[in-house]
Amino acid sequence: MNSYTPTREDALELLKKYNTKEGLIRHALSVESVMGHFARLFGEDEETWRIIGLVHDLDYEMYPDEHCKKCVALFEAHNWPDAYIRAVVSHGWGICSDVKPESLMEKTLYAVDELTGLVASAALVRPSKSILDIKAKSVKKKFKDKRFAAAVDRDVITRGAAFLDMDLTQLITETIMGMQPVAQEIGLKGNL
Repeated sequence: MNSYTPTREDALELLKKYNTKEGLIRHALSVESVMGHFARLFGEDEETWRIIGLVHDLDYEMYPDEHCKKCVALFEAHNWPDAYIRAVVSHGWGICSDVKPESLMEKTLYAVDELTGLVASAALVRPSKSILDIKAKSVKKKFKDKRFAAAVDRDVITRGAAFLDMDLTQLITETIMGMQPVAQEIGLKGNL
């Protein structure tokens, strides 16, 4: 049984060891912040949820074709707990992993990962270029336009909302709120 509990510093160091692209780091920071927001909302362990959000795409830059597969060995090499590894692998369920999200933390990561990308894209096309003044209504409009941020898997977001028993508007609203505290770090403060 592994008794090591990673810290945020451990997670950030590991993330930066395997990821150098600014866009991937910003995405990791977005998901970290949103996971922290949802942990507070659900009364869960915020630090653990944030750490999982920060490292969820650990293997993506180096191994995009083996995403959610290569990360297992990377985490194991650093003695990360099995529960953390499982949570990370489960966010790729139905896309690049057959591990279905079961815990509330896993379901939340699954629900918000793709959504943070859609919210960020929707914020960037606003006049303000900011996450600080965007509303769920604007994001829902972009959600319905399949050509906008075409790489974002809307089915994953819809399934994620169902996992959390939330309607899409509530999930988007909470995700926006979760991203706002890191607006500067993720390049979405805009001109506000």
